[in-house]
Amino acid sequence: MVSSRIRPPHRCSSMQGKIVKGIAGFYYIHVVGSGVYECKAKGIFRKEKIKPLVGDNVIIEVLDESEKTGNIVRVLPRRNELVRPAVANIDQALVVFSVIKPSPHLRLLDRFLVMMESRQIPVILCFNKEDIAEDFQIKELEKIYSGCGYPCIFTSALKQTNVDRVKKLLKGKTTAIAGPSGVGKSSIINVISPGAEMETGDISKKIERGKHTTRHSELFLVDSDSYIMDTPGFSSLYVDDFEKEELKYYFPEFRNYEGACRFDGCSHTHEPDCAVKQGVADGKIANVRYDSYKEIYEELKDRRRY
Repeated sequence: MVSSRIRPPHRCSSMQGKIVKGIAGFYYIHVVGSGVYECKAKGIFRKEKIKPLVGDNVIIEVLDESEKTGNIVRVLPRRNELVRPAVANIDQALVVFSVIKPSPHLRLLDRFLVMMESRQIPVILCFNKEDIAEDFQIKELEKIYSGCGYPCIFTSALKQTNVDRVKKLLKGKTTAIAGPSGVGKSSIINVISPGAEMETGDISKKIERGKHTTRHSELFLVDSDSYIMDTPGFSSLYVDDFEKEELKYYFPEFRNYEGACRFDGCSHTHEPDCAVKQGVADGKIANVRYDSYKEIYEELKDRRRY
C-alpha cells in the first residue's frame, strides 16, 4: 500500500495562447481567460530553425501559475506570415492614411497593397482627417481605391467620426494596423482600444525590468477575441520577394482584363493591343495605380539583372 504522504510528481499544465510580443528572448503569450504568460522557447525550435513570431498560436506548458511563467512547446501551423514586419496569422490589414495634412503617399500605399495581395490578406483602407478635407479630395480617393475593390472608410479621430465602423470590422479578427507617421494612426488605435496606450497592463509589468528603445511588432487586445497590431517600419516597405511576372496578379483592377490582350503573358507595360493599357486610356483603371504598377515592375526587372 502506497503511503498517503507520497505525492504524485508535479505535472505542468498545457494551454493554448497567442504570442502578443517577443523581446530579448522572452515571449508574452495571451491565453483567453487566464492572462499573459512570460515564456521561453524550448531549444528544439533553434535546432529545427523555427522562430516563433508575434501572432503565432502556440501551446505552452505552465511552469509557475502564480508567476505566470512557462515554456513554448509547440508552434501551431500558420495561415500566413510576413517578413517585414515579422508577424504571423494576420486576418486582415487596416491601412491608415490621412486625406490631407499630410496628403497620402499613394506609391507607398500601393506597395503595401501589393504586399498584402501577395499574401492573400484582405485590406481595409482608412483615410483619416476627413473633417478638414475638401469633398473632391475624398471622392478622388474613393474613386481610385473603391474602384479596385478595397473597402474605404473616411474617419476623423479627432471627432470620432466613423470610428465605430472601423471597430466593428475588427471584431473577432487579428488586424495589422499600418500607416506612415502624422496621419492619426495612434489616435485611432487609442479610440478603438483606450487601454492599449501601445502597451497592455500585464505585459508592461513584466517588461519593466529594462527599457527597450527598439520598436517591435506587438498585439494589443481589443476584446476577448479581437487583436490589433501596430506595425513599425511602414515607411521602408520593399516589394521584392516575387517575380515581375507575378506583379500583375496583385493589382485587382487588372483581373477583368485577363486574357484580353493580344499576347499571352502580356506584361501590360510595352506590348501593343494591351487591354490593361486600354483600360487606363478609357479611365477605367486609375493612372496613379498604373504608374505604381510600372514603377514596381521596373524595380523587379532591374533587380533580376544583378
